[in-house]
Amino acid sequence: MLGMLTFSKKNAALVSIVCLLTIASDQVSKSLVRANFYEGEIRPVIDGFFNLTLTFNRGAAFGLWSNLPNGWREVVLGVTICIALLVVSFFLTRSYYQNSASQVALAGILGGALGNVIDRLRFGGVVDFLDVYHQMYHWPAFNVADSAICVGVGLLILFPHKEHRPSDAVTE
Repeated sequence: MLGMLTFSKKNAALVSIVCLLTIASDQVSKSLVRANFYEGEIRPVIDGFFNLTLTFNRGAAFGLWSNLPNGWREVVLGVTICIALLVVSFFLTRSYYQNSASQVALAGILGGALGNVIDRLRFGGVVDFLDVYHQMYHWPAFNVADSAICVGVGLLILFPHKEHRPSDAVTE
């Protein structure tokens, strides 16, 4: 039947566990950094490649929309986040409900998004602390939630979902 959900208890448990583990690891890592760093402090981990540093991203990914005026930035981010969460939820319950690998990827994306939403609600911005760079070139600082989102998207790209449709072949 069209529109009917076939999201089993097994599927729900898998998605819930991955999502909750993602949120927990994200929030614990951010709490440790917030407790042990002041904003802007840099601690080298691998010289010439990787630092830990506490920053707050008030915009979206890579600082997108961070220059919007207060009020507008929150509205744009809120709408964008709601749309993203609805899309991930749609795929989990309608399109990918029979594919465990895709569900794990989507659960990581969902957990990462929710981890960053928690920061926005608590601090008005996302806590970032992982700083990868080479010489003068820095990748924007990121966190565990961002990593989960990127890994989830990467898995969906590497292992695209293929719908199983009845064969159109004529049997002899």
